[in-house]
Amino acid sequence: MSIDNLLDEYLNPWMSGEGRDGDIVLSTRVRLARNLEGLPFPNRANSEQLSKVIETVRKTVNDLSNADGHRYMFIEMEKLSALERNVLVEKHIVSPNHIQDPEHRALIVRDDAAVSVMVNEEDHLRIQCLSPGLNLAEASRMADVVDDTLEARLDFAFKEEIGYLTACPTNLGTGLRASVMLHLPALVITRQMNRVVNAATQLGLAVRGLYGEGSEAFGNIFQISNQLTLGKSEKEITDNLESVVKQVVDHERTARKLLLEQSLDALSDRVWRAFGILRYARSMGGQEALTLLSEVRLGIDLRIIPEVPAKVFNELLVLTRPNFLHKLAGGTELEPSARDRLRAEIIRDKLKGGKNYA
Repeated sequence: MSIDNLLDEYLNPWMSGEGRDGDIVLSTRVRLARNLEGLPFPNRANSEQLSKVIETVRKTVNDLSNADGHRYMFIEMEKLSALERNVLVEKHIVSPNHIQDPEHRALIVRDDAAVSVMVNEEDHLRIQCLSPGLNLAEASRMADVVDDTLEARLDFAFKEEIGYLTACPTNLGTGLRASVMLHLPALVITRQMNRVVNAATQLGLAVRGLYGEGSEAFGNIFQISNQLTLGKSEKEITDNLESVVKQVVDHERTARKLLLEQSLDALSDRVWRAFGILRYARSMGGQEALTLLSEVRLGIDLRIIPEVPAKVFNELLVLTRPNFLHKLAGGTELEPSARDRLRAEIIRDKLKGGKNYA
């Protein structure tokens, strides 16, 4: 695996659309926050201490490869271009925060991008594991393998009475944040989404947009995650999240059934209009594209639009993002109008089963 392969591939295995409830649950993520004993958290560390973290963690790459049979790559973030770093954000491999100041930051990533470790983000280590569909058990299993492998080599900051020490108090204890990315167009159309958000919040969960904290829910895509990590076991956290997500999935299915039974003509008109715009438009903004693609994906899932495979939606979630478009243009900075034309061209090609952009 090379950095070029990592950046070029727009549909990683965990975005395949397969897995349990894959028509609604796009992916599952488990993230662990860990810090090295005896070194300040990244926001308090100096350049020498941050460099020490990087050099210490770099030595674990072979251990990770030996642990699960996959190959891992170590990347220093400052050696990537700004465009390459932004593409990694659009592919959900790193967080937006991790690329803000790339000096003394690094990334360890598995050959299928299902596992990544951000080095010197908010914490010394942010272990992230992703799986398709609703599969918290598999994401947790991968995270445990990585965590155990690293802890066998590194001394983590840990207090018996508190748990793992983290830069942000909300991550104290297990250091675990589990999240599920869902496509919920029917709940939005039937105006039930605010009620779902309020109920999830009361149960100690957060509901955010496509890129997590601070992002908006474009394309009717939402992330639901735990907010508390202290005083609960990892199993309690993931079990609670899974229970709530199952209820949200059931509500989305009920809303879809209601739309089919009570508003079939209006729904069909809506999704076919969206399909028509995407299929023939010559210019397309990013937010508009996500909105229309969401409606087309709903039409595909409900078999109103039968000839388009559902995975096209997942592919276009990455292909139509601004920085990936710049990359497809050879790294050339595109004017907004040129970017919108390229986005529309790619969508037209993908909807008619056209060329591969890898």
